Amino acid sequence: MPFLGPLDLTNLWSVANPARSGIDLASPGDCPAGQSRSQQIRKRDLMQELRDAGVMLRLIYEAMKKKGIDTNAIFSRLGVDENYVYTEQLRTPHSAQMYFWQAVEDVSGDPDVGLHLGQLLPAYKGQVLEYLFLSSPTFGEGLRRAQNYQRLLSDAANTDFFIEGDDACMVLDAASDDVRRLRHFNECFVLGLITFFRSITDGNFYPSRIEFEHERAEGQDHVREVLGCDVTFGAPENRLYFPAKLLSHASPHAEPELLDLHERFASEQVARLEKKDIVGQVERIVAELLDSGEVTLDAVAERLGIKPRTLRTRLTEAETSFNQVLADFRYRLARQLLATTDESIDEIVYLTGFSEPSTFYRAFKRWSGMTPIEYRKTAQGKDAMVDAM
Repeated sequence: MPFLGPLDLTNLWSVANPARSGIDLASPGDCPAGQSRSQQIRKRDLMQELRDAGVMLRLIYEAMKKKGIDTNAIFSRLGVDENYVYTEQLRTPHSAQMYFWQAVEDVSGDPDVGLHLGQLLPAYKGQVLEYLFLSSPTFGEGLRRAQNYQRLLSDAANTDFFIEGDDACMVLDAASDDVRRLRHFNECFVLGLITFFRSITDGNFYPSRIEFEHERAEGQDHVREVLGCDVTFGAPENRLYFPAKLLSHASPHAEPELLDLHERFASEQVARLEKKDIVGQVERIVAELLDSGEVTLDAVAERLGIKPRTLRTRLTEAETSFNQVLADFRYRLARQLLATTDESIDEIVYLTGFSEPSTFYRAFKRWSGMTPIEYRKTAQGKDAMVDAM
């Protein structure tokens, strides 16, 4: 099933403007002992691991184009070119949902933009989860199988369903605590889900009622009209109810051999994502060790409780290396500190784990094509995001 996932701008949205992201910009005296404001930002912002597939970004992008929204203005604020949405194997920081939807509302001027874009979303097509539904004997069987592979669309997804009287209920736990109370996300997500379910049931799917966690001060009747059913706001969970009889809806495309093939393919894709989990674990430890200057493969392996050779092998399987992970992390951190803080260059040199300014300058120029000072002047002019490509 489709989950409206953020954009993977390859760690790009992890450098959001602190004022919008909810990062505490308290003075150093308000920070925990021994931690500067920049250290807090790094630990709270760069160590995000939940990510979403980029497929839904592409659908939202198409809906924005159809609605006539200035997508160039939105992606400019996010610090990327529009072509980025078609990057292969796109996975984006889950927390970026908040920044993305704020940018979309600001540019569109539509306070109900999530709901209205949801109406224009194309059906989710051409992905392995759709194939699992279509090759399963029934809609219910497809739903059950798709639950095993939710991570293909979002690390945050953990939906479930159960029968309650004549209705089946899907608990839409497809987002983190902050994101699942996001009105635009919820309303667009549910409409995307309904559109997808209709496409794989030959138009037979329809909701009985919907419950949202988010509150709505106005426009409740408009939401009910668009969704075509009773809607409750301020509920304990996001839930989608539909007639239980739809679980037995037979798929005209059911094929046991294809189903087996699609399940194997889905399992391989999940395994590939799991191999990449080691990168997040290494980054987490790098963040803790960076100030000490002892950021080595051996030191990280010891913290992980594995042999250095094993760590090297696992990073190779994730299609990277320790030196690459360390360089990417330092570069991302340096960009964030330059763009969103007033820390001196000397302090940034220390925070990024370099031994001296000249080494930092050479590395940053090699990474970005600009000096740190040139980058700071360019990046601090952005609105909600800075370039983190």
